[in-house]
Order: sequence, then C-alpha cells, then structure tokens
Amino acid sequence: MIPIALTIAGSDSGGGAGIQADLKTFSALGAYGASVLTALTAQNTRGVQAIHDVPPDFVAAQMDSVFGDLRVGATKIGMLSRPETIAAVAGGLVRHGARHVVLDPVMVATSGDRLIAEDAVAILRERLLPLCDCLTPNLPEAAILLGEPAAADEEAMAAQGRRLLALGARSVLMKGGHADGPESVDVLVERDRTTRLPARRIATRNTHGTGCTLSAALAAGLAGGMTLRQAAEAAKAYLGGALAAADTLAIGGGRGPVHHFFALWPPRGPDAPPLG
Repeated sequence: MIPIALTIAGSDSGGGAGIQADLKTFSALGAYGASVLTALTAQNTRGVQAIHDVPPDFVAAQMDSVFGDLRVGATKIGMLSRPETIAAVAGGLVRHGARHVVLDPVMVATSGDRLIAEDAVAILRERLLPLCDCLTPNLPEAAILLGEPAAADEEAMAAQGRRLLALGARSVLMKGGHADGPESVDVLVERDRTTRLPARRIATRNTHGTGCTLSAALAAGLAGGMTLRQAAEAAKAYLGGALAAADTLAIGGGRGPVHHFFALWPPRGPDAPPLG
C-alpha cells in the first residue's frame, strides 16, 4: 500500500516552496501527498507580495476531511502565521491522533519576508512543540524559538537542540544551511543520542524552498516506514541532489527553486540550456 503523507502549510503561488514544494517532494519520493492549506501567498522567486490567511475553522475542516478518510502515515507542518491557526492545527492533531508529525517552524522566507506574526511564536512553542515527533528549525528559527542568538558552531547547534527537546519536541533536526564552511552540517538531536549529518555545501543561488523540501522528505521517509535517523539521512541526500541540479532550471528572476524531480526527469547534456 502506498504511503500517505500530509502537508499542512501555506501555498506558494510561484511553486517553489510551501504546499507545492511538499507535494513535489512527496511525489518524487514515492509517497501520496494530501494537503491542508493554512494560507495563500502572492509569492515568486523575488519575494512575498501578499498573504491571505485561511480561516481557522476551515483549516480544521480540511484536517477532518483528510484524517477522516485517508490513512495518513506522517504529517508535515509548515507555515502557520496566526495564533488561531496554530490552535486549530494543534486541536486537529490531537483529535485525530496524528502520527509522525514533522514541524518545520516557518518564520522567514528565503527572500527575508516575515511569514509569522510575533504573537504566534509563543503559542507555536507551547501548543505544537509537545505534539511534534521531529522539529526541523534552521539556525535563525531555533534562535527565535529559544529567544537567544543563533548557534555559531555544531556544539552550539546540539546544545540548542537539547533546549528545544526540553520545550517538548521529541527530536530536533537542526538545519545548518545558514552556517559557513565547505560542509553543510545538520545535527539530529534525540533524547539518547546526537547524530551529525554532513554534506558538501553546494554553491547555487537557487535555494528557494530548501527548508520545506527537507522537512517534507523527512515526512515521506517516516510515512514509508523508515526510522527517524534513516529518514533524516535520506532527506539530506535527496535535498543535496535537488540543490546540485537546481541550476539546470531557470525559474524566475530571483532565488529560484531546487529541482525536486532531478532523479526522474530525463538527464540533460552539459551544453543544454537551462529549463524555463
């Protein structure tokens, strides 16, 4: 039976992040994707021009529809911009006994645009962290959740991960893409161990949707029966491939998307022009 993964997140009208990136990732990794929209964004590779929030009761109705019919193996949560939406999602997770919940605390877009209200951070920390099986913050997001400066090295990343565990998360995947150096190192922090996940840092400006993609890939792996560590390693490898192929796309005039279907689309020769 095909694994089913659910994304609860905002829509990116440019197609590179949010719901669209999550569904592409699920499909690329062999999972059936369902979705609950929390917000609509007018967005492209250059930035976010407008945000329209979905009413919280309609967010809850979408969750009831999906969980009431589909056997959801994992749930990835992305953009939740308002306290009322966070409360609605938390209530739905409890109501339906959601399994393998991956929380990507989306706060700032790649373009730098703020995606969450200030008063929503506290309720996200209080209501959702205790419900998530894996929290996947980047370094600025972890700093916002903890109210402290961003981690500057791997030791600090692990220490912040442990402090996030103390807030209720069952595990934390600290994403190191914002750090410097030839390697991009993520740190998976669990109750009983810490795992270093290194990868070669890829030089590309096409990084739109990287956080969404990694978290969705993690959820796809969990839905397919992988352990958390296996899913994290597979997600890291998938994102590396999508980043390495990102420059074969030519989407928009700003920070373009990663190539979600790099392993599925026909290969292109070195002299072929970029797609787009």
